[in-house]
Amino acid sequence: MTPDRYEEEQSILQRLRRGERLEPFETIRRRKDGSLIHVSVTISPIKNVEGRIIGASKIERDITKGKQAQETQALLIGEMRHRVNNPFAVTNALVGMIARSVKTPQEMAAAIQARLAALNRAHELTRPSLINTEAEPIQIMLSTLIRAILAPYSSENSGNPERINITGCDLLISERAITSVALILHELATNATKYGALSAATGVVHVDCALVKDELLVTWKEQGGPSINGDPDREGFGGKLARQIVVHQFGGKIFNEWNPAGLFVHLTLPLKHLQ
Repeated sequence: MTPDRYEEEQSILQRLRRGERLEPFETIRRRKDGSLIHVSVTISPIKNVEGRIIGASKIERDITKGKQAQETQALLIGEMRHRVNNPFAVTNALVGMIARSVKTPQEMAAAIQARLAALNRAHELTRPSLINTEAEPIQIMLSTLIRAILAPYSSENSGNPERINITGCDLLISERAITSVALILHELATNATKYGALSAATGVVHVDCALVKDELLVTWKEQGGPSINGDPDREGFGGKLARQIVVHQFGGKIFNEWNPAGLFVHLTLPLKHLQ
């Protein structure tokens, strides 16, 4: 029992002594290794032949997986709301970025149509793993997925054709990982478009991948965008969502390095969850 729960136990014992009925309840306990788990506790009084309470029987059931499922459900509901609102913000940012690089309404219309089409291609690339459960398992090259997701954010007409650079990401990932990886990339690209390197005409993003034993190391490097003055005061929903996916779904790590020249995001993803 954690120190902050000691009063909880004393209250339970007092109620047992008074003969009160105790309904099952949920609380937190600590394993021997120090990790915390959610448990459901059932406590029943033990009586002697005269009916006097002489002890208690306590059963604690680990409900961590159920709690995680509830958290995942809440996250997905939030992500659905985010997905409804976010395309408007993304489209608005893209329109602003395009407007700075074109001279005529016709050029602007063509550029917007091209980028919206690229967004649709990225969606089509990841959609089968969500809607077609009877099809053969899907595998896709990570570099292909990265290019598809980031295609709307490149600027072929801006005079900087190498706006997004991808190296070392020739790795097949499984059907189960496609949508989650795409969502992480989408959030990184969205934030870069709103606040980072892709919000400036000269901004560049480098995505570098490397295999180290049984892990994939991915580094997202932004350069040429607005200068960064220290870490942000808070993490937005997109950052929280990416962190939830990396840590809780993939069992990996994510670390942001706020350099004055641009944001570096370091991802560590176990291969067993990607393949």
